[in-house]
Amino acid sequence: MREDLKNDFSSAYHKEPAHTYFSPGRVNLIGEHIDYNGGLVMPCAITFGTYLLVSPNGANVFRFKSLNFDDIAEIPLQSSYDKDGNGWYNFPLGVISYFTQHDKLLQGLDMLYYGDIPIGSGLSSSASIEVVTAFALNQLFDAGFSKLDLVKLSKWVENSFIGLSSGIMDQFSVAFGEKDKALMLNCDTLDYEAVDSNLGDYVLAIVNTNKPRKLAESKYNERVQECQTALSALKQELNINYLCDIDTRTFDEHSHLITDPTVLKRATHVVAENERVKLAANALSSNNLPEFGRLMYASHDSLRDLYEVSGIELDTVIEYAKTNKNVAGARMTGAGFGGCAIALVKADKFEEFSKGVTEYYTEKIGYAPSVYQSSIGDGVRELFD
Repeated sequence: MREDLKNDFSSAYHKEPAHTYFSPGRVNLIGEHIDYNGGLVMPCAITFGTYLLVSPNGANVFRFKSLNFDDIAEIPLQSSYDKDGNGWYNFPLGVISYFTQHDKLLQGLDMLYYGDIPIGSGLSSSASIEVVTAFALNQLFDAGFSKLDLVKLSKWVENSFIGLSSGIMDQFSVAFGEKDKALMLNCDTLDYEAVDSNLGDYVLAIVNTNKPRKLAESKYNERVQECQTALSALKQELNINYLCDIDTRTFDEHSHLITDPTVLKRATHVVAENERVKLAANALSSNNLPEFGRLMYASHDSLRDLYEVSGIELDTVIEYAKTNKNVAGARMTGAGFGGCAIALVKADKFEEFSKGVTEYYTEKIGYAPSVYQSSIGDGVRELFD
């Protein structure tokens, strides 16, 4: 693939690329809808991601081309930028704008992007583009940003330049990812622990439901508000800033303060899911994949029944996984209402799993999912020959 990309760059710009960078996508292994509740999540980088080939052009313009999209752009170097329509290149343009607004001296670049992350699948293709661009500019122009700075500026691009509401988990995990490690990240403090996650004879199966996620944003905002309502109720007796500041025992002792049954369900999920992340870290670090798998299933059940962010498509994938003896555990990952599920599948039985889940899902839903195999990979980096 690397040689093919170099040829594509040469065809587009009539010269060789000077540097090649890669930033992965991510999945969240466990800890869903926790990031805005001040708790723990456990994402990992995957082996799919975004490639960026780049070369200086001496013309004080930024030329953007992607092998995934038709639109191209040529934008002059200037002191700041505004979002330019809805083109994909707004993600790297936002990164460039951050650098120029912070007085970092840049020069014109020819840039070619290629991503093998399924677009719109919830695997963080936008964070991957942002972080690979920030990493490349930081290195090429000796800007002096730390890796955490790059994470924060990429989140700024997503929130303030693009205008999408999201937490920091996506950018953090694609920047700090490590091979065979999950990141147990505190979304409030940004403290994290790299948890040994050698999957042994298993691989990650990523099952894209191929359902458009049209409800995700409105329902996401609704869940955020429900959690705030629960927090306000608990604050009548508890001095806390987030739902995840308490354990299940403390929550049970004070749950009577939450009088709305729907809000109670949401809060029950959040507090229990936060504890599941801690249990999952212990299971992974001790190579107890059956226990980790049990926690994955418990997480999905909670997201389906208490948080109500799953749906027939995601549930169908998990139903099949539970019937397959070569699957240790499975759950939806991401905001829900479509997107992807993940499963821990015996490596030598992956093709059998892929065929089985595709047939089961297609018969019930009416169209096929897309199934991918991944391992836990490294974060953003330059690639060398």
